[in-house]
Amino acid sequence: MADPRPKLLIVEDDTGLQAQLKWAYEDFDVVIAGDRAAAIAAFRAEEPDVVTLDLGLPPDPDGTTEGFAVLDELLALKPGTKIIVASGHSARESALQAIERGAYDFYQKPVDIEALGLIVRRALNLHRIEQENRRLAEQVSGGAEPLAGLITAAPEMLKVTRVIERVAKTGASVMLLGASGTGKEVLARGLHDSSERKGGAFIAINCAAIPENLLESELFGHEKGAFTGAVKTTEGKIELAHGGTLFLDEVGDIPLPLQVKLLRFLQERTIERIGGRKAIAVDTRIVCATHQDLEDMIAKGSFREDLFYRLAEIVVKIPSLVDRPGDAVLLAKAFLKRFADEINPKVRGFAADALSAIDAWNWPGNVRELENRVKRAVIMADGKLVTAEDLDLDREGGEETLLLNLKTAREQADRKVIRHALARSEGNISTAARLLGVSRPTLYDLLKQYDLQA
Repeated sequence: MADPRPKLLIVEDDTGLQAQLKWAYEDFDVVIAGDRAAAIAAFRAEEPDVVTLDLGLPPDPDGTTEGFAVLDELLALKPGTKIIVASGHSARESALQAIERGAYDFYQKPVDIEALGLIVRRALNLHRIEQENRRLAEQVSGGAEPLAGLITAAPEMLKVTRVIERVAKTGASVMLLGASGTGKEVLARGLHDSSERKGGAFIAINCAAIPENLLESELFGHEKGAFTGAVKTTEGKIELAHGGTLFLDEVGDIPLPLQVKLLRFLQERTIERIGGRKAIAVDTRIVCATHQDLEDMIAKGSFREDLFYRLAEIVVKIPSLVDRPGDAVLLAKAFLKRFADEINPKVRGFAADALSAIDAWNWPGNVRELENRVKRAVIMADGKLVTAEDLDLDREGGEETLLLNLKTAREQADRKVIRHALARSEGNISTAARLLGVSRPTLYDLLKQYDLQA
């Protein structure tokens, strides 16, 4: 029996274009939707592999607000979907924003049916290849990490990794925004390793950790005799990252005079060492990160707006650990194994009260706090299992704002508990069902109901 035709969802409010597009894709099982509600309903019912999405949908046909809302919701429901966004509104800005949010590709109206058809079929082929790669990877190793060094099973973080992997292939400057300890350097290194520059050096510098009077020398280098103590010519971090990637952590701490010099490098792609007169061409990709509100700093005059737009062609927002249910346990288990091997080999795992405490804690210090607490606990543990007392966690950090809507509260609680159970069982459905006190068929029904993946 031949394979069924692949499903294509066309989200378009122009009835004439609807008919034209449907006729052009006779080799697809085409589903048409003209607004947000119809698109979500069709997507849930049909689970298409590829979607074409017009950003100008009612009630905002002349804008992009409604289209971007549909894009976000579709990717939240099924992250692997290839969504091709089409719009005639602010083409470049819309393209960057769509890709930043997780779209597969972008096409500007008026639509060229043949060109769009090539994009749609390429998206379908890529989707099939990715499915096959995932299947083979699961057969070989039971699963694979989305980026080297990153441990996650949370859809919120998997969406971030998809954006990183996509922009890695381009030359765009990337800004990572997130609270301290969320793993910005791990993502920056993953971006480098996924790019064509992976054969070059990955150089990281924390701009907040270096005194202001030394930061210029660290970034741009200096010539021998440029200042007292400059006994030899020294290359700066920008120059050392030639052919590779320079990661500027806490970029918001760069002083204004140095921001001007960094902007000139980004425009000219040449540097001058301190005390030097020769322009040196440098091919370095810049990836930066900060936990500060740079737009507020721009308004206050402490960060240059032109530099911001040079550094932030693509902005990636990294969720805090508390917004990634289940990841705290996965990460804690990985940290425990590493620290037990290094420090205290008799430790074998976590006691039940420790896992409950990890789930309940809000982790204000994010992954860095979790890593430090697990390391301390492994050192302090007397037995084979780390306890909540070893972690020095109480229940106060787990208190959450009361939800007064019962339906919303129930759904949120169900999602969170199911994801925690899947994390503890490392994706084993039988074990997760036993932890939840339900049957395997019931758990499968809940996973489908809440659009969760094991």
